[in-house]
Formats: sequence, structure tokens, C-alpha cells
Amino acid sequence: MFAHHLSSWETVFCAPAKVPADTEPWRSLKDANGQLKRWLLRKEKALSEATALRILQKKFGELWEDKVN
Repeated sequence: MFAHHLSSWETVFCAPAKVPADTEPWRSLKDANGQLKRWLLRKEKALSEATALRILQKKFGELWEDKVN
């Protein structure tokens, strides 16, 4: 490896990155995907909470039926 190799590598490496013109559609799709993933996570949490509440409600009802009889 020679000094001119290092200097050319440094020039290329330290140069500002060129952003392709077609990155905007990808950015918007990536943002939309992130929003949908967050929405799905909220819905999954709400569903598991509703399921847990339904199970507790059922067990509470069964407990009262035992005490009434």
C-alpha cells in the first residue's frame, strides 16, 4: 500500500455522500411502515388487555356463582 493509495482513499471516504434522487419514495414508504408497525403494536396490546379483562371477568363471575350456591 502506497501513500497515494491512502490519499485517494481518504478523498473518496471523506467526500460528502451523494443522495440518489429516488430516495423520497423509499423514505415515505419506510415512514408509513414504521407507523403501521406502531399501530399494530398498540392494537395487539389492547387486544391482550381486553382478553385478560375478559378472563378476569369470567373468573369473578364463577367465584360469585360458587358463593351464592
